[in-house]
Amino acid sequence: MTTDDQRTLAKLLADLRRNNRQQSGLHNKLIPKTQVEAYKVAHLVEEELGWDVKGWKIAATNTEMRKALRTNIPIYGRVYSQFIKKSPVEINFDNLCSPIPEAEYQVFLGKDLPPRSEPYEISEVADSVKSMHPGLELAECRFIYDNKFPPLEAILSDGAGSGTLVYGPPIKDWKVNDIANKEVALLCDGILRRKGNALTAIQHPLVPLTWLANELSKTGIGLKRGQLISTGTLTGMLIPKKGETYVADFGVFGKVSGTYK
Repeated sequence: MTTDDQRTLAKLLADLRRNNRQQSGLHNKLIPKTQVEAYKVAHLVEEELGWDVKGWKIAATNTEMRKALRTNIPIYGRVYSQFIKKSPVEINFDNLCSPIPEAEYQVFLGKDLPPRSEPYEISEVADSVKSMHPGLELAECRFIYDNKFPPLEAILSDGAGSGTLVYGPPIKDWKVNDIANKEVALLCDGILRRKGNALTAIQHPLVPLTWLANELSKTGIGLKRGQLISTGTLTGMLIPKKGETYVADFGVFGKVSGTYK
């Protein structure tokens, strides 16, 4: 993929995101050949938009989700400041691109994790966390899911389907609570649709967070104080309808809600 093609794809994706639009398929010459190329394009999309990156999403943290997303490793994407919101939220369904609600643990960083030569240990990453929260990721995709749906590399260029992150109240004493085994439920209009826990889905929120810190360190970007990171779905993917309200119920850790109005 040439540099010009990378820039052309970045301009296209920035335009689609800016105008809340989707398209069917993608010209072959604009499909990145590798994930490295795809992440370069995602960085170019950030430059084209000129928006502040205030968060990150992580996906494909387990075998089931990797199969669904057509990858053998976790993936990540940028989340921009205007798409980070405190629960409860209402979002205009008509402005969304193939929305998907997911229950996820989210963390705010209290310290930078800058690029460096040696990998970060999980204990260092834990010390960088200011707070942990129950959360909802309201993911989106700029490509229509049809018979022309492009390969994963195109989706990575689009921020791995990043949309809105909704965070709930901080979880008290999260370092000593049994986060991994806590059952989390995802309800639609009060009806249970999915449930899961961190142990099965992501082991513990600090595991994917440490992975992301090291991936971004390798690319020379790093994580920054004040950013919100969503650590991967606990409940899989659902397709919502207009008017529905989704609640991620983390029990004693709190609830988060988003309405597709």
